[in-house]
Formats: sequence, structure tokens, C-alpha cells
Amino acid sequence: MSAKAVSCTIKSPVALQIGDAVSDSSRPGVYITDINLAEPVNIQEISFKNYYAAYLTVRLQRREDGSAKWVTCLRNYCLMSNPHAEAGSHDYFSIYRQQMLTEPDNVTTVRLILRQPSSEWLNFSIEEINIYPCAKEDSERDVPVWLSTLTPVDEPLDLNGLPDPETVSSSIQQMWALTEIMQASQTAASIGRFDVEGSYDVKLLSYT
Repeated sequence: MSAKAVSCTIKSPVALQIGDAVSDSSRPGVYITDINLAEPVNIQEISFKNYYAAYLTVRLQRREDGSAKWVTCLRNYCLMSNPHAEAGSHDYFSIYRQQMLTEPDNVTTVRLILRQPSSEWLNFSIEEINIYPCAKEDSERDVPVWLSTLTPVDEPLDLNGLPDPETVSSSIQQMWALTEIMQASQTAASIGRFDVEGSYDVKLLSYT
């Protein structure tokens, strides 16, 4: 992603655990991480690195008509095809706005809900979290160098230093005419040695 990640504060994960957190020593299967944005953002992408989380749900707090409203934009997104196996446990992921259930605009808080139903892993989380905004519509898009050097169709070509096309055409026609004259002269010369004042010399013909 070429855009710069937005400024945000990532809070420490909070575990959701069934039963008494003091007496129940079983590993929690759900962690919640809140990300507070410095200002309302139209989100284009959320990227992160997985660490043994199997499923991800994303909720957004959006500012609408002066009030804050929570919406779910991604539900139970699979990060590990098999929660009991290693596959996907350390992969990088990107969630784009086109994948979300609702438009992630005017977002002030992002809530990440991680689930891991397997007891194989002692801990799970996601790391290297970055949130990227949508590009501004009035921003100047990058144009490839080769495209900017092309000559516009409406712009006349620069013919400085090149000969005039009409002069070149006239010269070619003169050369063609001269060639025709030379070829005709060669044909006449080869026959003319038998010709004497417009008639053939019988003696010369008899010696050939």
C-alpha cells in the first residue's frame, strides 16, 4: 500500500472468559482489541500479521449525524483454515473496504474480535496492525514517465530540421523521369548502329 498509515492508539487486548476469571484458569478463547483513531477516517485497508488467531470479526464505531454508532463490517473472517494446525498462523493479511459489509467511513474506533477455539495454542493475537485511509479524490495521481512524454493528438508534430514534403515528392518524380529517359536512350543506342539516316544499311546487316 503506497498511502501512509493513519495515526492511532492500539489498546491492550482484553480477554473474554466464561466463568470467574480468578478461579477459572482455562485459556480464554476470545480477545478484543480496540484501536482509537486520531480523527475520523474513511478506511481503505486494514493490514496485520497473524499470531495463531483463527477467526476475526471487525466492528467499527462511526460518527453519524453527531452521534457514534457501532456496526459490524467483517464477521468471522477465517485466518487459519484449521485452528488446530499451523497453516496461516503467521501469515500477513489485508482487509480491503470492498470486502466489508458496510462502508467504513467516518470511523473513529476499530474493534478487532479474535477467536481461537483450539486449545493447542497458549496465546493468540494479531501484530503489526496498520490502517490506511482512502486516497483523496482531488489528489494528483501518479502518471508514468513514459506516458507524460507522449505527443498529444491535437498537438502538431515538430517538423523542424526535416525537408519539405512537397520538395521531396518533386525530387522523386524528377528522378523517376530521368531514369525513364536513360533507359530509353540505352535501348535506342543498341539499335542505332544499323541505322543510317533513318534507314537500315543492308551491308551492315549482312555482316551480323
